[in-house]
Amino acid sequence: MNILASLRYLVSLSEHQHFGRAAQACHITQPALSNALRALEAEFGVVIVKRARQYAGFTPEGERVLVTAQRMLREHELLQQDLASEADQPRGRLRIGAVPTAIPIVARFAAWLQARHPGIRPAVLSLSSPEIENGLDALTLDLGLGYTDRLGQQSGVRVLPQYSEQYFLVRRDRQPAVAGSVGMRRGEPMRWVEAAAQPLCLLTPEMHNRSIVDSAFALAGAEVTPVIETNSILTLSLSVVAGEVCSVLPGALVGAALGYAELEAHPLVSPEVRTPIGFMLTQAERPSRALAAALALAQDPAWLAHAAAHSGALGT
Repeated sequence: MNILASLRYLVSLSEHQHFGRAAQACHITQPALSNALRALEAEFGVVIVKRARQYAGFTPEGERVLVTAQRMLREHELLQQDLASEADQPRGRLRIGAVPTAIPIVARFAAWLQARHPGIRPAVLSLSSPEIENGLDALTLDLGLGYTDRLGQQSGVRVLPQYSEQYFLVRRDRQPAVAGSVGMRRGEPMRWVEAAAQPLCLLTPEMHNRSIVDSAFALAGAEVTPVIETNSILTLSLSVVAGEVCSVLPGALVGAALGYAELEAHPLVSPEVRTPIGFMLTQAERPSRALAAALALAQDPAWLAHAAAHSGALGT
């Protein structure tokens, strides 16, 4: 039995909470995954996975094995990177999870990192805030980019502030196009209560960004019933391009859509809403060579200026 492979299958099962999806993520068949887990149970002499027709979680003993498996795989990755890297040339994989609204920024970050250190292989994942927090806790993510105000007084998490998320009402341009103009036009500031009267496409209620938007509307004394809801950032943006709806978008997404000359973006005011976005990592863990390089970039003034320039639309 390859114990590292079996431990990897165990961690994958915990991450996906489904035998078939865990097997697919590990590029093996479901029977092979099940056989490996049974061999692992025989090795340790305990039942690890609760027996049921579908995934039903781990036994108390299985939870203890899982924690050890996560740490063993982490140490294995650290050793591999140490042995493969030279003093100024880190090598290895770096798993970064980002909330959907921060994907345009994390994509730029990964590109900068890979250009600076060609031996690093970033893997960028679009995840919800709870998925990022769970991934950091389970050591399946190296770094998370998301809403740092969710953490509260949570200990053991290091935060590297990156930018403040601000919000815009984006809609099809109501003014005639100016000859020679290119790209999205910046409209006059709009109050949240005015935005509430528009036909809106918003994210679904379980997404943290939607809770921020709903809170802003509530502070403005407005009730909103969106005409379209989605958990897809692409749908959120393209519904405005293709239809007659409007949307509330954070600056990073507006910045990614600047090429659409048929759109206009109105900064939303009354109330002024600024949400801190930052990188998060587990404080207690020793950083891998790839993670150490990423942390250096995340604090580089040139990168921070670049992130700020692309997270507050149209030069704001």
